[in-house]
Amino acid sequence: MYKIEKKDFGYRLTFDGFIKADEMQRWVDESRKQLSGAPAEFGVFVDMRTLKPLPADSQVALEKGQLMYKEKGMQRSVVIVSSKIVKMQFQRIAEETGIYKWERYIDASTEPDWEKAGIDWIIRAVDPDHRNNAKGC
Repeated sequence: MYKIEKKDFGYRLTFDGFIKADEMQRWVDESRKQLSGAPAEFGVFVDMRTLKPLPADSQVALEKGQLMYKEKGMQRSVVIVSSKIVKMQFQRIAEETGIYKWERYIDASTEPDWEKAGIDWIIRAVDPDHRNNAKGC
């Protein structure tokens, strides 16, 4: 299951459960429609806490979608996960598609303020990878 929501900062995407290639392609198609009215610059908050690892053909469709969001004006994105496997999978996809430098990953199982940390990255460019270091943790 997926959901696309328009927010003040841009878009909030939710991916849940096991997503096959045909459903991921529907997400790409719906995203294309949503992005036709997007502002010149926006952020994307992606909640993947309950997403199962994607099959290879679903990953291909996801990569197309990621590139489309970037081409349409995405400045920063954050991906919230609760699985190390899913986190590693999506970091690899982001590196392959070239969006890794704009995308951060937050593991909700180890970051209690995951939503705030994600919004801070999108809106204020506060890097969650260095946030804990700034607190002296």
